Amino acid sequence: MRSMVRTLALALVLVSLPASAKPPRLALFISVDALGTDLLLRTRPKLKSGLRQLIDGGAFHPYCRYEYASPRTAPGHATLVTGANPWRHGVIDNQVVDRTKAKPQPVFLDAAHPALEVPLAQATTIDASPLPLMAETVGDRLRDTTAGRAKVVALSGKARAAIPMAGRLGQAYWFDETVGKFVTGTWYTKEFPEWLKSFNARNLPASYFTEQWTLLLPRTEYTGEDERPFEGDDANLGRTFPHPLNGGLQAPGPRSYSALAGSAFSNDVLVQAAKAAIAGEGLGKDEVTDLLAVSFSGTDRSFHTYGPHSWEMQDTLYRLDRALAELITAAERAAGGRANLVIVLSADHGGAAVPESWAAQGVDARRLNAPALMEPLAQELRTRFALTEITTVLEEQNVYLLGKGLEAGKVDGAAVRRAAAEWLARQPGIALAVARDDLFTAPDMAGMLAPLRRGYYPGRSGDVLFVQKPFHVLSTQQIGTNHGAPYSYDQVVPVIFAGKGVRAGTYMNEMPMTDVAPTLAALLELGMPASAEGKPRTEIFATGRGGSAAP
Repeated sequence: MRSMVRTLALALVLVSLPASAKPPRLALFISVDALGTDLLLRTRPKLKSGLRQLIDGGAFHPYCRYEYASPRTAPGHATLVTGANPWRHGVIDNQVVDRTKAKPQPVFLDAAHPALEVPLAQATTIDASPLPLMAETVGDRLRDTTAGRAKVVALSGKARAAIPMAGRLGQAYWFDETVGKFVTGTWYTKEFPEWLKSFNARNLPASYFTEQWTLLLPRTEYTGEDERPFEGDDANLGRTFPHPLNGGLQAPGPRSYSALAGSAFSNDVLVQAAKAAIAGEGLGKDEVTDLLAVSFSGTDRSFHTYGPHSWEMQDTLYRLDRALAELITAAERAAGGRANLVIVLSADHGGAAVPESWAAQGVDARRLNAPALMEPLAQELRTRFALTEITTVLEEQNVYLLGKGLEAGKVDGAAVRRAAAEWLARQPGIALAVARDDLFTAPDMAGMLAPLRRGYYPGRSGDVLFVQKPFHVLSTQQIGTNHGAPYSYDQVVPVIFAGKGVRAGTYMNEMPMTDVAPTLAALLELGMPASAEGKPRTEIFATGRGGSAAP
């Protein structure tokens, strides 16, 4: 009798387990730079291809939030793949200030591991290595779990997107506008793989030199006007359609490559590079799960230059929709069918509207030229702390206070930092400023300190941190727009899971972005990345892992 009970209990446990613990052959991780939720939702009715497939056939979470104060490309991608906030993964922003030189530098700068096949003067001064990434990624966990047999490949138009998505144990490739080809760094390899050599030899970016960026759909399908006030002109693209891609040059060169990178056609070039990587690396061809991460950067260029309501942004998304369909099809074929594929799509941040458009609607909105505050701040500190040399350096919302007097301890550093915070907090457009000494002890009356805390990493973050008021956009120019504030238009982005083991549906509960990596890890039958703060989203898992809700 007792034996029968044990047998029955074991049978019940087995029934409750997944039908198949066999992980997918390939995971496709897609990031769309600057794809805020509001942008996607208002574009959704016009989507017919890849994005539409994922929304309709996957687990769609429209409201997912970055919980730190400065959502931007480098920290966003780091959070996507680590499941951690900057206070753990260390990537606080796109740039950090080198205190010894008193100037900003790329966050993934590593002069000991320069970019390959890029002029040396540039190769040692750009993002090129994952060394500053302080947390394990889902790709690193995959490589570790499979004893290095899994392949992890990341591609993007930006190094600061590809590098964190590749992690420390994968391979990262990005488009370099100086040389007009995809490159990598010596951290990853000493020589380009054969598939990348062959792809670059096609000279695909140069083939766009004589092309123009025209509208994909009839003009009546676009809302608003083509030329709007406060639009910019990036790399001689112009402000209205059609946009020439020659950069104003007579032959292909850095400016025409920059024009291509700022256009919707950058999506197509990236997809072709990803397809070359799939074939060249043999991704998805065996029972060991591989990870391909692809981050689309052209959307961010359109956002910054023309704004999220522009025809350029609309057309970029319509063209991205088609490009994604091609990428997904290639991934399905590589994996041997939809049942062997998992897809994640999200974004690194959202973005603010052009502030003048908000102001025209009666919103208290304006451009905030924060760098212009630095010299008055320095003068204020010199007045209050006489005979003390103090230098102020600004990088986004981080203020660094430097100088021999501070370094030598001739003045109370905490007093200087608090004085700087008090002065900044009184300036128009500033909602909050806090010295690092008080960041974790001051009362968080309006809930603004919590995002600043999650984004703070000792030694890299500033001495004083501030938050601008809502609808106030940091900008030193009178054109375009920006992102990087702890408000929903910048923090809230969509997340979609699709493929093997995913229960399709629309899930309206707000999701922290730190849940993305743990959920993907669970879909791949992995442990979570070491520093992950989030957890798997149980609502998206199909009953039994043999099931599929592929796009």
